[in-house]
Formats: sequence, structure tokens, C-alpha cells
Amino acid sequence: MSKKEHHFETAQQGPVVQPPPGKTRITIRLDTDILNWFKKQVHEAGGGNYQTLVNQALREHIQANNGALEQTLRKVIREELGSQAV
Repeated sequence: MSKKEHHFETAQQGPVVQPPPGKTRITIRLDTDILNWFKKQVHEAGGGNYQTLVNQALREHIQANNGALEQTLRKVIREELGSQAV
């Protein structure tokens, strides 16, 4: 019996399941306690996807802090300009 030969020249690379439009597959390291908290929330809710919950939490954080950096920068610039006028 002879060995089968495999040719990978025309093989496709990348994930087997393509992410839906608007989603990007990444690798991220999270603290175990944080990950467990999200998984527990999904379990207590009767199912779902913890990754969706993480995504939602990140989106809410961004929306809540939208403009916070700009406001801080404006405050610092005003204070610096004010101290230079002396």
C-alpha cells in the first residue's frame, strides 16, 4: 500500500468559518476572572455568547467615554494658555 501524497500549493489559508461582515477575528488575552464573569452572566441568562457580551461592554464603555479625551485635552490646553499669559 502506498502513501497518499498531499499537495498544498492550491490550498486556501485562513479560518475555516469566515467571520460575518463587520467582525474581525483576533486573539486577545483577558484576565481569567474577567472572562469567567462574562461566561457566568451568559450562563445565568440561560445561554448566549460571552463574546457578544464582551463586545457590548466595550461598545458601552466607548460610548460613555466618547469625547472625554477631547474634553481633557481642551482643559489642559486652556490651563496652559492661561498660565502663559502671566
